[in-house]
Amino acid sequence: MLRIVICTLFLLICLASHAHAFDLDMTVDDDIRKNYNSSKLVKDTNTDDFDEELPPLPGQLKNNTTINYAKETKNYYAPPAKIISSGNIKISKGTSFNVVNTTKINDWQGKGTTVKFKTNAPIYKRRYTIPAGTVFSGEIIETHRPQITCNGGLVVVRIHYMTYKGQNVQLKGYVTRANDKVIFLNNIKGERKYLKTMWKKGNWGRVLFSRMLSLTINLGSEGSTVILSPFPLLYGSICLGANTLVSPITAFFSKGGHVNIPVGKQFRIKLLDDAYID
Repeated sequence: MLRIVICTLFLLICLASHAHAFDLDMTVDDDIRKNYNSSKLVKDTNTDDFDEELPPLPGQLKNNTTINYAKETKNYYAPPAKIISSGNIKISKGTSFNVVNTTKINDWQGKGTTVKFKTNAPIYKRRYTIPAGTVFSGEIIETHRPQITCNGGLVVVRIHYMTYKGQNVQLKGYVTRANDKVIFLNNIKGERKYLKTMWKKGNWGRVLFSRMLSLTINLGSEGSTVILSPFPLLYGSICLGANTLVSPITAFFSKGGHVNIPVGKQFRIKLLDDAYID
């Protein structure tokens, strides 16, 4: 019985609070509806609520100059510019210069020997002129004397700089013409004498055969010795054949010619890389 009474009281309390909340909400809504006036949202210039008007947005200045607004800038990475050279005049790769040697060049000289050349006449280019007497300096970077197989001597020259109007201009050049002869791969070669040497080595057999032939003719001209006449010819033929077969082998172990270029011979220098003149 007590439980029923408690539950009944609890329900009454809940209903009373709910009814009170409902009455409160309705009252608030009624106040809002009564006091709401949409005309208050519009500006009323006759009241004192707006003492000053807002200034107009800036368009143009009085002198009709448009206002420049600051723009947002972004920092982009810019790689540093590649410096090609400090020189003002470029001598392009592949440029050739006709010169003469002022030092002798031969295969007795050792590696590292300095060699020099000069121009005998001005060399005219589009942006510069190489005066007569300009000196080109280099060194011997490889050399050897004549070798077997009739291989000639060798001299390889590398050009390092040019003295241009008092300044040393660094170069990387090589020789394409030496002693007024075209050369390849910068190799100044002595004469290769294999064919000449082989012919020279076979000279003995040819001379002997010529003598035996003459002797055979003389013996055959006399009746008493005609029977002996074939023997000298046979001997000369055998010696000639043997000497012809052996001469290529003996020539293989012979040496070629030396490199020996005196002063004042014609050379041509060609650049391997670009060079720059200040």
